[in-house]
Amino acid sequence: MDREAVIGTESDVFAQVLADTAADARVPTCPEWAAGDLLWHLTEVQLFWAGVLGRGARTDADVEAVEQAKPARPATLEESLALRQQATDALLEQLRSLDDAEPRWSWFEADQTVGFTRRMQTYEATMHRVDAELTAGRQISPITPDVAAGAVDHAVDVMWGGWMPDWAQYEKRAVGEFVATDTGQRWLVELGHWFGTGPESGKEFDEGMATRATTGTPTITVQAPVTDLALWSWVRGGSVEIAGRADAQAALDAVISHGMP
Repeated sequence: MDREAVIGTESDVFAQVLADTAADARVPTCPEWAAGDLLWHLTEVQLFWAGVLGRGARTDADVEAVEQAKPARPATLEESLALRQQATDALLEQLRSLDDAEPRWSWFEADQTVGFTRRMQTYEATMHRVDAELTAGRQISPITPDVAAGAVDHAVDVMWGGWMPDWAQYEKRAVGEFVATDTGQRWLVELGHWFGTGPESGKEFDEGMATRATTGTPTITVQAPVTDLALWSWVRGGSVEIAGRADAQAALDAVISHGMP
């Protein structure tokens, strides 16, 4: 996969769609945002990661310096579109100059490399392009099978189980299997939840999570073409067939209902 080409193309389509969309149009997949907020979101995300890569950020202090360097949100659509282009260009410039194995800060503790950012930004640009099309009331344009499969990988390996507080407890609830009916790819997934009382807030937490499984008999299956699996796993629609036990369905629902940024 040419990830830089995917990021560039998806970001350009994202901007082209939003250029012809009312700035106050609501984003159905992120109801708290309007179209203008969505445009700014991808812009600031790409500026941030370009800064992380370009500054060689490794520590929280490095990341704070990147945050402090962020420009103000533009006041007009034209300025916003121009800054988005600058952000994408800056991110791609850094990605093209760096190897995946080079160390850089990321929010995902298990992978502090350039490769994490390269993968994350592939799916960030793709799914926010989908958000833009849904906001504009357009049909979702195709996602290539390799990008779609990678998006499912990233949901399972990173987004659904990438973080749990040190004080929390984890409990397995079920094992599920996702099947791409067009490509034959399969994902075995452990479904569970973390729970506990926040030591500072005193708040009770109970959050669904999922991780890649290596063993276990599935008690729920999700089947669909790989693009639909990707959209479904990132909570952007997708038509899937789900069959299984009620307890496994509840565990899966707890993961999916948590949403995806």
